[in-house]
Amino acid sequence: MKLHELSPAAGSTKERKRVGRGTASGQGKTAGMGHKGQKARAGGGMRPGFEGGQMPLQRRIPKRGFNNIFAKEIAIVNLTSLEDKFEAGAVVDAKALIDAGIIKKELDGVKILGKGELTKALTVKAAAFSESAKQKIEAAGGKAEEV
Repeated sequence: MKLHELSPAAGSTKERKRVGRGTASGQGKTAGMGHKGQKARAGGGMRPGFEGGQMPLQRRIPKRGFNNIFAKEIAIVNLTSLEDKFEAGAVVDAKALIDAGIIKKELDGVKILGKGELTKALTVKAAAFSESAKQKIEAAGGKAEEV
């Protein structure tokens, strides 16, 4: 097969509508725009959200809350998921957590929380630990290292 032999699947493309090409074409004269008015003029659309001079919805509704654009988004992992997915002596870092399917992305860091019990000695490397998580990891004979 050569490049010049390629063609689109049957019915997947159609001819464009040629408007304003004489009255016999069926789309002549006003070219599908109707008679007069803002929408018939060149560039005659309204911007999205325009309500004809009425106060638009996005300005009528009161503003609520605050969006902190500087907030760090942190992936959270509980000890129960570490207990289920890792063998004793394993090194648990962000890449290992992603490979194990515990988190989807590292985001701005990983924080380990202390929900559940840990019986295996694991070396856990994360951006942050809750106090209880750190105690439980060390009590199980592992190490909690902040990266």
